[in-house]
Amino acid sequence: MTYGMNVPHTIANNQLAEIPGTILFPFFLAINITEALRASLGWVEPGLGPLFTLRESYYPGDIRFDPFGLRPKDAKEYENMQNKE
Repeated sequence: MTYGMNVPHTIANNQLAEIPGTILFPFFLAINITEALRASLGWVEPGLGPLFTLRESYYPGDIRFDPFGLRPKDAKEYENMQNKE
């Protein structure tokens, strides 16, 4: 069997369109909510400063999600941990 353009279900570009909307909607909603929360942590609100400005207290990659308490308290140790990843 050859995998040409006329054989269905073989090309990865068509797989996303085959997923039902009832599954895709919650998935994309969760992505949008988490991105909005991340943006609200990192960026200054429009009108309170220049556009596209990061907050002074924001450290790149720090979204304050540490349920197991693994994040080091010291900034140098945190940077070291990030560099090891």
